[in-house]
Amino acid sequence: MAEQVKRAFKYRFYPTDEQAAELSRTFGCVRLVYNKALEERTRAWYGEQRRISYVQSSAALTQWKKTEELAFLAEVSSVPLQQALRHLQAAFAHFFAKRAKYPRYKSRASAEYTRSAFTWCEGLLTLAKMAEPLDIRWSRPLPEGAEPTTVSVSRDAAGRWFVSLLCEDTIAPAPAMNTAVGLDAGITSLVTLSTGEKIANPKHERRDRARLAGAQRELSRKAKGSANREKARRKVARVHARIADRRRDFLHKLTSRIVHENQVVVIEDLTVRNLLKNGTLARAISDAAWTDLRFMLEYKCAWYGRELVVIDRFFPSSKLCGSCGTVRGKLSLNVREWTCEHCGAVHDRDVNAARNILAAGLAAAACGDGVRPQRESSRTGQSSVKQEPQRATAGIPRL
Repeated sequence: MAEQVKRAFKYRFYPTDEQAAELSRTFGCVRLVYNKALEERTRAWYGEQRRISYVQSSAALTQWKKTEELAFLAEVSSVPLQQALRHLQAAFAHFFAKRAKYPRYKSRASAEYTRSAFTWCEGLLTLAKMAEPLDIRWSRPLPEGAEPTTVSVSRDAAGRWFVSLLCEDTIAPAPAMNTAVGLDAGITSLVTLSTGEKIANPKHERRDRARLAGAQRELSRKAKGSANREKARRKVARVHARIADRRRDFLHKLTSRIVHENQVVVIEDLTVRNLLKNGTLARAISDAAWTDLRFMLEYKCAWYGRELVVIDRFFPSSKLCGSCGTVRGKLSLNVREWTCEHCGAVHDRDVNAARNILAAGLAAAACGDGVRPQRESSRTGQSSVKQEPQRATAGIPRL
């Protein structure tokens, strides 16, 4: 059955000089209001253990506009300023609920407009304080009959302007399939499927590394504060934007294909933050963007009626023999193929891991429990998988 969801559609636009100036002023005011309100809340919380509500912050904003120092805040639309306070309130709500860290100061150039601060007429979007509609490049159509409820305008480090339109969209679930797939994330192969297919890692950052290094060298030679330094900084930012755009496009195509071809998708619960502490592999792991891959799989599975199963990060997918269930003691990262000492089966490391992930996920989905190996504790406080050959006891069917 089709489901109504709120979906953001992002487009690039090209403002006139007057629009760019107005938006730049708005971005600066939004950033100032957010950071000043955060400073006041921080002082109240750490100094007096007192919480400041959104209503109090809004009242303070009204007083700031009446001062000579901050009178310019009244020159821009009030809606983005109020939205900044609402975002700060949400950030503190997540912090006090222990769902997020303490809010940080805002540096991104962006502003959010609600329905009262823009007009939408026959595909033309006009923001408050502007006389002309935005010149938007419609790279894809909005849902038929949809009208934006919220508009977010932003400018990235490369100087590109974007507008994001939040609309109601109807997403029909994909046709039911009887297939399931396990995914093993890697660096050489970005993803290895339990079917044996290996998706090569495009390594977007590595492919543009020479171009990026050259742009950064040029930047380092420019005098601080000069116009040439700003041009060089933009050049570096454009290279970064090119890498990020190509990576995002590749991941969208890959995850869409996986979700549409399989009813059940099984992945590992990788702790990317901890893996990035490995100085040797940190750059390659960042370029692989495993976190983005998982995020896309999560919301696309929810959209199209698929099931995403996440198995425990400590499950020995690479060291588990998919034929007999024996767990190998040690397996170095440079070992890409290994032979089981118990049954003699020869395994491709990544394919075997993907198949074990699939089997573990199907078992977990069937019994409704997580999957992790039997572990032993020692008096030193360490816990590790037993080194002697053993059977994995997670109710995993043999492949």
